[in-house]
Amino acid sequence: MDDLIAELAGALGEANVLVSEQDQAPFLTDWLGKYRGAARAVVRPGSTTEVAAVMRICARHKIPVVPQGGNTSMSGGATPDTTGDAIVLSLMRLNSIRNIDAISNTIVVDAGVVLAKVQQAAQQAGRFFPLSLGAEGSCTIGGNLAANAGGVAVLRYGTMRELTLGLEVVLADGRIWDGLTALRKDNTGYALRDLFIGSEGTLGIITGAVLKLFARPHARATAFVAVQDAAAALNLLPAVRDRCGDRLTAFEFMTGECLALILHHIGDARLPLAAMPPAAVLIELSDQDDEPGLRERLEAALIDSVEAGLVLDAAVAQDVTQAKAFWHIREGVSEALVREGKAAKHDVSIPVSAMADFVTSTDAAVRAAAPGIRPIVFGHLGDGNLHYNLLPAEGQTPADFAAIAPDLTRIVHDEIVRRRGSISAEHGIGQLRVGEMKLRKAPLELELMHQLKHLLDPAGLLNPGKLLPASPTN
Repeated sequence: MDDLIAELAGALGEANVLVSEQDQAPFLTDWLGKYRGAARAVVRPGSTTEVAAVMRICARHKIPVVPQGGNTSMSGGATPDTTGDAIVLSLMRLNSIRNIDAISNTIVVDAGVVLAKVQQAAQQAGRFFPLSLGAEGSCTIGGNLAANAGGVAVLRYGTMRELTLGLEVVLADGRIWDGLTALRKDNTGYALRDLFIGSEGTLGIITGAVLKLFARPHARATAFVAVQDAAAALNLLPAVRDRCGDRLTAFEFMTGECLALILHHIGDARLPLAAMPPAAVLIELSDQDDEPGLRERLEAALIDSVEAGLVLDAAVAQDVTQAKAFWHIREGVSEALVREGKAAKHDVSIPVSAMADFVTSTDAAVRAAAPGIRPIVFGHLGDGNLHYNLLPAEGQTPADFAAIAPDLTRIVHDEIVRRRGSISAEHGIGQLRVGEMKLRKAPLELELMHQLKHLLDPAGLLNPGKLLPASPTN
């Protein structure tokens, strides 16, 4: 046992320092199977003080550290490189709900708590935590914060940055910043909290958080709506919002091609419309009102929109079972894409008003560059986040598709940047997009980001090779 491993074992206990290939295997591959790395050890601290001890040891030995939560990153952000130099620091043992304050509407949690557990704890306290993701049964709060996760309710509640009041963070040298404040107002200087949210573990290791809770919605109204295209969906958004106000919780867009893919691969998914539409929107309202009244409000908005020519057809769920069936269609997209095979995936953000133009222009551009290519477009239209995926042409070999995928990504991202959008809305940069940062970020932005990185992690030990490209001075 070398000195590093011996010190880590002394701090955490041998059972929590994994060195065998078999024990490490689950931590070294991302959940999409795209990235596989190696590590000197996988460590599993059980407290913030143990995380700090690990960081002090690694700082002394100059060992890189890759923080990992539920290992559900969509961009390889929690997977080490192949050198075997780094250790993986798993936060899964930091899994306690520290406190719930129903008066202040806050919950204090460890970073390794699975998102679904936070949702359940809030519900048991008569409150509501609104972040909802496809991976909520396995992703952790620390990972959600590191990637500034969004999900389906951003339209009403915001991203993790908006849902967080305070953080506890272990710095690269092992010091602990206790920023676990539950204050809604604190005008005493820089918002350090916001530096760490979305930093993908490159500035510090989040070990705890104070999150906002909300009144639990007692009523929901859900509709599955057929529209002609993204432009019609975009015009429908203010029509529904004007009638329903901030009761509008979700506004999810899917093209007809996307729907067809879901229905082909997800056997129990059923389209609640008379015919396959050119595109569809899944709308959900939530409130404290009685459910029939909320449903009437949504129906009135849809009737107005039919008369205005924005809606082709619509089905309004009459009970919870029907609402779940509507959501089952939307939630089946990821599985359908996996079953279909290799895809070029893009998680992008655009000003909401530019969404329809982006879809039309980008569809035309990628089809011109690669005849037969199949755009599968869906996402959170209400907050400007689209998942713009490209499937190979029918009969195209994986090798041929892989050869053109970088050019297709360049086309998509050029269209994004032209509209002052972002090449990563909620999945993070990780190692997937790090090579594009020099192309997509202004030099001054990158300079400031590198300065912050050097200030907080001067030795470059935290999650190397993720988010930030190599500094020009390195």
